[in-house]
Amino acid sequence: MTGSAQPWVVGNRWDTLDDVHPDPLPRVSVIVAHYDQPGELLRTLHALAAQDYPRHLLEVIVADDGSPGDVSVPDDVILVRQEDQGFRLAAVRNLGVRASSGEVLCFLDADTVPEPGYVRALTRLPALLPEAVTVGRRRHADFAGVAPETPVVEAAAGRELAEPAWLAEEYARSRHLRDADDRSYRFMIGAVIACSRSMFDEVGGFDESFTSYGGEDWEWAYRMWQAGAVFAHVPTAVAWHDGPEWAERDGSGMDRANAQTMRLLSSIPVSGSAPRALWSDTADLLVRLRGTHTAAARFVAADSLFTAFPQARFVLEDGGAEELGGDPRVLRASAGVDARVTWELDRPIVILDPTWIVDLVDRLGTGDVGTVELVDTDGASLGRLRSRRARRREERWGSPDAFETQQLVADGVHLLRPDPRVAAWVGGWGGPSSFC
Repeated sequence: MTGSAQPWVVGNRWDTLDDVHPDPLPRVSVIVAHYDQPGELLRTLHALAAQDYPRHLLEVIVADDGSPGDVSVPDDVILVRQEDQGFRLAAVRNLGVRASSGEVLCFLDADTVPEPGYVRALTRLPALLPEAVTVGRRRHADFAGVAPETPVVEAAAGRELAEPAWLAEEYARSRHLRDADDRSYRFMIGAVIACSRSMFDEVGGFDESFTSYGGEDWEWAYRMWQAGAVFAHVPTAVAWHDGPEWAERDGSGMDRANAQTMRLLSSIPVSGSAPRALWSDTADLLVRLRGTHTAAARFVAADSLFTAFPQARFVLEDGGAEELGGDPRVLRASAGVDARVTWELDRPIVILDPTWIVDLVDRLGTGDVGTVELVDTDGASLGRLRSRRARRREERWGSPDAFETQQLVADGVHLLRPDPRVAAWVGGWGGPSSFC
C-alpha cells in the first residue's frame, strides 16, 4: 500500500486512512443478487464491464434466486442459481460468496447500476483494513426506455428521482458514519456494501432464516459491528437504483415496516432497537461477580442491577443464588452468553442512581473507548466494563490498542458492605450507609 498504515484503526476512525491506497490492488468479487429482472441485470453487467478497476482483478458473480426460465450472462461472468423457494436474498448472497474467489466482496442488486469508479472507491477501505465495512451512495433514476448499454451517468441524466432523505441526513450528521454507533446498522444498505472476505467468513455471512423483504442486511451489519467492524459511508461510490426507494413503491408501507422491525427485535438488543420491557433472549449486558459473598449482598446487588438493566444477565461464580428465587437472568456460568458489554466485578456493588451507568453502558464501544476501569471516589475498584467490539478486536489483532481504556469515577454506583440491610433496600428507606 502507498503511504503508511497500521493494521487497525482506533474505534471507528477510518478517516486516518484517507490518503492511503492499496498497493497492490486486491482481487474483488462482485456478487449481483438477481430474480427475474433480465433487463435490469443486463444494464448492471454493462456497467460492471465499464469499471475503472483492473479487469483481471475483477470477478463478477450473478447469484440467481430461482428466476423462471434461463438467465443469460456473458462468458466471463459466473452464474450460480438456487431453487425458487420464495424470497431468499440472504441465501442467494451467501451462494454467490461461496462461488467467488476475491479477497474483497462487493454486493449489488441486479437493479442497482454502478458508476465507473464504484468498485475502486467502495473497496479501498476493505482492501486496507479487513474490518472495514463500506456502504456506497444509492441514487435513484427511472431508466424506462433507456438502452441497457447506455453509460449509466448518461442514462441517469435528467431522470433522477428523489434520494431517501433519512439516509442523506444521517450520513451528514455522522460525518459519513465516522461517528457510527450501535444503531448505525440501519444505514448499511445491502445493495451497495463491501467488506473483506476474512471478516465476512468470520462473522458467518447473511442469516438465511430471513425469507421476506428487508432486514437481512441490517442484522448482518449489526453482527459485523459487534465483531469490531469499522463502518464508513463512501459518497463517491455511486450506484443508481432503477426506480424509487422501496417506501414509495406499491405494496410497501406500515405492515412491511412493522414486520421488519419485529423480525429484528430478538437479534439486536440495543436501546432503541430492542423491546422496552418484554423479555429478550439476547443479553445486552453481562455482569460477572467473582468470589464468595453473603446472600444479602448478592440479593441487593442483583436487585439494583436489574432495576437499572432489566435485560442484563448476572453470573454468580460462587454458585449461590437461592435467595434470588430462580430468576432466569441469574446464572451460575456465562457459557453461551455473548453480551455487547461485560462488567467484571470482584465485590458486590449497588446502583443507587442508574442514570450515569446506564448511559455509560449504552455508549461503550461506540466511540474510541472500549474498556472502562470503574472506581469510586476513594479509588476503590468497582469493576471493569468492556465492550464486545474491543474484545473481538483484541482477539483478532493480539493487541488492545484498537480501542482506548479509560478510568472513570462512578456516579451513583457504590461498593456494598458485606451485610447490607435488605429491609432498608426493599422498603426504600435508609440512606447509603444502610448498604455501603
